[in-house]
Amino acid sequence: MSAPQPLVESRMIGSLKIHALQAGGQKLDGGAMFGVVPKPLWERRIPADERNRIPLGMRCILVEHDGGLVLIDCGAGNKENDRFIDIYGIENRGENGRTALEDALAKLGHTTDDIKVVIDSHLHFDHGGGNTYVDEAGAVHPAFAKARYVVQRGELDYATHTNERTAASYLPHNFAPIVKAGLFDLVEGEKEIVPGITVIPTPGHVPFHQGILIESKGEKAFFLGDLVPTAAHLPLPWIMGYDVEPLVTLETKRAILARALKEEWLLLFEHDATHAWDRLAHDGKSYGLAP
Repeated sequence: MSAPQPLVESRMIGSLKIHALQAGGQKLDGGAMFGVVPKPLWERRIPADERNRIPLGMRCILVEHDGGLVLIDCGAGNKENDRFIDIYGIENRGENGRTALEDALAKLGHTTDDIKVVIDSHLHFDHGGGNTYVDEAGAVHPAFAKARYVVQRGELDYATHTNERTAASYLPHNFAPIVKAGLFDLVEGEKEIVPGITVIPTPGHVPFHQGILIESKGEKAFFLGDLVPTAAHLPLPWIMGYDVEPLVTLETKRAILARALKEEWLLLFEHDATHAWDRLAHDGKSYGLAP
């Protein structure tokens, strides 16, 4: 497995230790990733390969919490075939039949059974695919059997009522087994999941996407998910072509980034191939990373 980032990066947010776990690499079409932004502009920031694909990460966040380990997003899992893996440029195979995410957990001395809470930003295959796994007999099971899974109620409904535009990203085997096992805790709107970890609606990419705010001793970090997938997407109009409501994304970004700048949040990037986290700056015209 060739990951674009170290398997594990760690730091403190107040008294909470967090780990950025690289659940694998991914390559997606640069034009789709940047929507209406012209290629000569976006390619300066992230060069494309011969198939016009740009390198991306599939980064998850593990929080060491007094109430147990909390995992934010979980990568693509192990259920897809070779054709699917080639189309989406997924590189998430780990050692001895494990996924890269399992390898990252093992590096920290943990297994999937140690996770107490899984928070899904949304249920697209590259964010919630690791919710479940397929065994050698072809049966699909919850990957974190001792955990509760948290997602917006509207997101689960949206994922189970797809159309021609959304069906390719919502694969039932990533969430139906969690429903069947009764492991979902469905929330509506902003809610503190455990002390210091709060989900905040960030619609636009999909209507019920959520970001995750981590707070401890006056320090704050925010997991952006697909609201701002890479640092190159920080300028307000740099919005993915994948977003189903791009003008909603624009207004969500405007509000979230303004708050992030004011409150000095550390931003956690899921898909950036080189930046796990960074501070925000505004030069009077546009948002970008702090020097």
